[in-house]
Amino acid sequence: MAHSNAKPAAASTPRSTTAQSIADRLRRSLLKKRQELEVDKIFRALVKLEGSDLHLKVGQPPMVRVGGELKALNRPPIDAEEMVDLLLPMMDERNLRIFEEEGGADFAYLCQVDGVNWRFRINMLTALGSIGLVARRINNFIPDFRGLFLPDSIEKLCHYDQGMVLLAGVTGSGKSTTIGSMLNYINSIYRKHILTLEDPIEFIFTEDKCLINQREMGQDVKDFNIGMKHAVREDPDIILVGELRDEETFMTAIHAAETGHLVFGTIHASSASTTIGRILDLFPEEMHGAIRSAIAFNMKGIVAQKLLRSIKPGVSRVPTCEVMTFNPTIRKLVLEGSDEKLPDAIRIGAEDGMQDFTMSLKGLIDDELIDRPTAFAVAPNKDALKMALKGIDVKAPGIL
Repeated sequence: MAHSNAKPAAASTPRSTTAQSIADRLRRSLLKKRQELEVDKIFRALVKLEGSDLHLKVGQPPMVRVGGELKALNRPPIDAEEMVDLLLPMMDERNLRIFEEEGGADFAYLCQVDGVNWRFRINMLTALGSIGLVARRINNFIPDFRGLFLPDSIEKLCHYDQGMVLLAGVTGSGKSTTIGSMLNYINSIYRKHILTLEDPIEFIFTEDKCLINQREMGQDVKDFNIGMKHAVREDPDIILVGELRDEETFMTAIHAAETGHLVFGTIHASSASTTIGRILDLFPEEMHGAIRSAIAFNMKGIVAQKLLRSIKPGVSRVPTCEVMTFNPTIRKLVLEGSDEKLPDAIRIGAEDGMQDFTMSLKGLIDDELIDRPTAFAVAPNKDALKMALKGIDVKAPGIL
């Protein structure tokens, strides 16, 4: 289901029977079939409205998220029978089996709009006995790293040779876009091998200086664990492991970081400091000491972000970011289990590229990227933001 950038073979080359050529032909065939699906009309409307997400629910008209807000398309509500007719043809045999067994399925989907192939990340679901869909539109281009209004310290995280870098945030906070832009930045300056294990593949990278292999779970490799077992034999410098959602995934990823790879991943957490606890929640308590040690000595940085509506013309949304890099103070606090002191350590760690959400929000206001009501609506500490905007720097108490 992934989009292919493969070039046609030269005329002198004999007809290829490789897995890649077979996969390319299969993808072209699947795309041709999908162009005939009724649901594609709704996807085309999403693209033309420049929406980010599509929601299909029985009893409601299609809903699209534009500029962060849900809006209904101008068409009648979808009944249960029509929903089945719209959605079931989107699934291949594997995803249909997963959907039937688990009540939901995640996969990538291609739709052609005005001659351009658009990718969507699909979650098919059941709710109150009815089938439904949530789709995320994936940009055809990977945004320029320096054009995303990210803090400069995030660029530094791209230059490590080994370790782990995590992007934290809720669904729709821009984690995948930030990681995609970071990898593309690496692709533009280093000659390395980037290997991605994704479920499903989102951004399709165009090789610049790096060699890039993207593997999709279920299509290119059976599952994540097999993909990681293969990875150690594939000589990667950088590995994207996608979402760290269970104990096995994290242990495999941290082992890759320990053995000399730079590993990127995402996790659902609200802030950089609370990510430590979120990771520990994946493990039984008797393992927490060992996991803290693995985090302290292998993690290079944790970036938590949220997307906010921008007031700058031509810019839809901008990220507010909390950045925690692993300097000696952060490592000491993680090892000691003093997670409650991490926010203070972030505030006084500006020289090491750290910033908290208060500092980030103030910067976005000063740069006229967001307005004050938007900032205060998401500020974790509204009093601290008020003081920061008045030019009062709140020093953290001693934390060592």
